[in-house]
Amino acid sequence: MIFMKTLLTCHHSLSKWSGSNLSRNARITFQKFSTSPIKQVRSKIQGAKRKLDSFEPQIDGLIIDTSSLDGSKLWKPFIFTAVFSTTSLATAAIWEFENIHKKRRQIKDWLHHSRRKYGSMRSDVNKWWNNLTEGERIFAPLCLLNIIVFLAWKLPAFQPLMVKYFCSNPAAKNVCWPMVLSTFSHYSAMHIFANMYVLHSFSSGCVSNMGKEQFLGFYLAAGAIASFASYVHKVLINRPGLSLGASGAIMGVLGYCCTRFPDLELNIIFLPFFVFKASAAIKFIMGIDALGILLGWRFFDHAAHLGGALFGVFWSAYGSAYVWNKRGPVVETWYKFRKATFSD
Repeated sequence: MIFMKTLLTCHHSLSKWSGSNLSRNARITFQKFSTSPIKQVRSKIQGAKRKLDSFEPQIDGLIIDTSSLDGSKLWKPFIFTAVFSTTSLATAAIWEFENIHKKRRQIKDWLHHSRRKYGSMRSDVNKWWNNLTEGERIFAPLCLLNIIVFLAWKLPAFQPLMVKYFCSNPAAKNVCWPMVLSTFSHYSAMHIFANMYVLHSFSSGCVSNMGKEQFLGFYLAAGAIASFASYVHKVLINRPGLSLGASGAIMGVLGYCCTRFPDLELNIIFLPFFVFKASAAIKFIMGIDALGILLGWRFFDHAAHLGGALFGVFWSAYGSAYVWNKRGPVVETWYKFRKATFSD
């Protein structure tokens, strides 16, 4: 059964997950936010009390930029978000066209010959893959990418790279691609499990309704937009820091589902007797995130959650009809380019 934000919202600062070692002599520790422009994190005495009240993880030996923020920091992320989201959706439209074209060719090939792939492992993988639903075929590679990034966090040599590219921070020098890469990044096993569980719960229904191509374009755009919302909030309150996690994008999926299917009945995994409608659930969740922003709660990245959810609501109400259904010129342009460049 689908469970709600109590276990669902995990796009947050690394600060929630404080129990694991990064390396033999390095440990994530948590302090109140520092206003110094450059922060070098040093080892803390073992047993020191940790505070879970900051967006920002402090990783031993790494330098994190916490310089002051202003509106000029948002121009590059804004342009990147617009270009990346548009490109994701346009690429999804082209992918859909290519898939339709490919299916037609496969039908012709199948009528002329039957080609079997032998070998037990390859045959088993083929059988497993073919038995998956379309939604599961989208979820599987997304989940795999998240697992690979999660494992990379466990390699000490990769930690500087992970902080640089797989954590979003509006004060950093690299502000664009981390907005997307951070949505595939999880440090804690509980973090990735919760996010992937929820994504699996909602993705199949969304893919069935949207189609796999539109869903993937929408999911990537939702992640970028959620990260940009997080940037805007951090700039407004002048509080830079690292964030990561898939739940900004997942909140987009949740916002879409709950708006598209308002009468869908949901419940919490450990409270199956407590049933509520999707329309009420999304209002409650978005209300909690809005309250978290207003009251300055730091446990989750509430701005990213709210940004993702608002995009999901928008896409359900207007995006599919006025954006996706107007993809004809993009596909036509691609078809002409394809015809002039490639041969079938």
